[in-house]
Amino acid sequence: MKYCQTLLFLFLSINLLGQFNPKPDKYQHYSIIKKKDTINFHLYSNDKIENTNSILLFLQGSGPEPFMNIKKEGKMTYIKSHIPFDLEKIPKNFVFVVISKKGIPFSTINSEFKATKLFYENESLEYRANQANEVLKYIIRNLVKKPKKIIAIGHSEGSDVAAKLGTINKDLTHIGFWSGDGNTQYYDFTLFIRKEIQKGTLTEDQGKVKMDSLLNQLKEIEADENSISKFWEGHTFRRWTKFSEAAIDNLLQIKIPIFVTACGKDESVPIESTYLIPIEFIRHKKNNLTFKVYPDYDHSFIIWQKNKPEYHWMDVFEAFMKWTND
Repeated sequence: MKYCQTLLFLFLSINLLGQFNPKPDKYQHYSIIKKKDTINFHLYSNDKIENTNSILLFLQGSGPEPFMNIKKEGKMTYIKSHIPFDLEKIPKNFVFVVISKKGIPFSTINSEFKATKLFYENESLEYRANQANEVLKYIIRNLVKKPKKIIAIGHSEGSDVAAKLGTINKDLTHIGFWSGDGNTQYYDFTLFIRKEIQKGTLTEDQGKVKMDSLLNQLKEIEADENSISKFWEGHTFRRWTKFSEAAIDNLLQIKIPIFVTACGKDESVPIESTYLIPIEFIRHKKNNLTFKVYPDYDHSFIIWQKNKPEYHWMDVFEAFMKWTND
């Protein structure tokens, strides 16, 4: 699930249909041009960047969406944002960083975006982690020299990226691993089938048929691991294989503090998969993990009351930032 918010701007007034003002015009845009690649990233700060002394990197979830979808109708402007933060609450000493995926623009205006072959050919855990590493190195070298804190928060697919980044970037000071798997993403689908059986929505025989079908599907994906023309569950075969690495294998290599969230109502990542993380940290006698369970939150930290969303993203963020100061 991707977290997004929609706002309506009318003249100089703001009618909040979502949560926060996404401030698309307040970002500064940068590019790192390499021989065979261009990495586009975007910075926001509540102070001048030269006055900041810390870095906060947000690694978003899956999919080829631009950060902002802007629609203008006469004097009205609608903005659908995939950056779920209240930017006003980013500490003034931090520069806030987001990175565009390969071939994805920061925003669109009055147009529907359709991902190209370029995106699908570069949709991988390794590519996103290397992107993030290059961006952090650039910022440290050119914009925020000798930062006090360098924090990476990854949500959903971004949590896998944060874990991988933690194994290759030695400047990070804290990692947020939010709504992510401990095991390979493939394993989640077996858990969801077993949960259906336990709830009584599937019989054991029906569950076996569904499980056999799943295993055959995974064999098909792995047999054609680089295909960008075949899709399953909204993603190419290539994307599934390139994100099949178990996050726990990377998390266990990290020595800096890690803050993991697990949500009881998560419909994308079974909480049972996330519980693998504290178990393995205990087994390996590692003590750099903070494991926080939110029993009533869904994948995006929302509580649903009679089909009405109650947003708690910023509650988690504020608890996380307090933790980085402890």
